[in-house]
Amino acid sequence: MNPTTHVLESRYAQLEGGHPLAGVCTSSGTTAIFYSIINLASEGDNIVSSSALYGGTFTMFNDILPKFGIEVRFVDGGNPQNFLDAADDKTRAFFTESVSNPSLEIFDIEEIANNAHSIGLPLICDSTFSTPYLCKPFDYGADIIATSATKWIGGHGACVGGIIVDKGTFNWGAGKHPLYDEPDSSYGGLRWGHDLPETLAP
Repeated sequence: MNPTTHVLESRYAQLEGGHPLAGVCTSSGTTAIFYSIINLASEGDNIVSSSALYGGTFTMFNDILPKFGIEVRFVDGGNPQNFLDAADDKTRAFFTESVSNPSLEIFDIEEIANNAHSIGLPLICDSTFSTPYLCKPFDYGADIIATSATKWIGGHGACVGGIIVDKGTFNWGAGKHPLYDEPDSSYGGLRWGHDLPETLAP
């Protein structure tokens, strides 16, 4: 562990209202979003996302994730019901930006999160444009925050980075995410959502 990176992860996680060990730094905001998706979805799965997205995120969702067999279903995020209407038994998460870049649309995080939870799914929220100073998505039910540190958090535009924070309250072993239910052969058959002690459980 790089101690400087650890300090950044810990402080940012706490700014978002998360546990000091709940943050992971990545090489970019796009990478943070990519990691948050591929740890939940695999070939044949889908996520439901607001269509009002940062251009790089839209490109990843529209052109790159489908090459991995992951479908992204775009909806008008202004109506939270649209997320539920687009979901099925292969949906692994809902995704929205707290404030969309560049259109500056503001979404009802709480209602989108409630809809996600009603069918056993997490809400991933990109809070890049609001920052934890203006909005804490965890307070409104989001389960994962993925943000670009390149913009406001970096404060200088001289480097590229991203951060993921897990709220730590979602039940990953509830049967909605095969990646957490099925044995992982690279870890001796460990089932990530079931076999870890409570203090280490995702």
